[in-house]
Amino acid sequence: MYVENKDGLLEDHSAWIGWVTFSRTGRSVYYKGRNLRAIGGKGIRGNFIDEDTGEEYWVSGVKRRGSNTHPVAGGAKPMIDEDAKDAYAKLKRGV
Repeated sequence: MYVENKDGLLEDHSAWIGWVTFSRTGRSVYYKGRNLRAIGGKGIRGNFIDEDTGEEYWVSGVKRRGSNTHPVAGGAKPMIDEDAKDAYAKLKRGV
């Protein structure tokens, strides 16, 4: 998944591509020790909010064409988690 912190940084970068875990209901995403809760269109720049910090996040599927950033406030260049690099490379190649 593509995960972008709209209010700051996530481990020294604003955006990441990596594996996430979903809650049983699918309303929460867990990534890098954060509990991101879906806010159902109520966010200004994001679609999830960090339960602990209140920061907004944009979480979306990874797109082959690379246009993962939020359509309004895009521009972040994502870092790719080591364990996701092979899968991301295959996606980009269309394999």
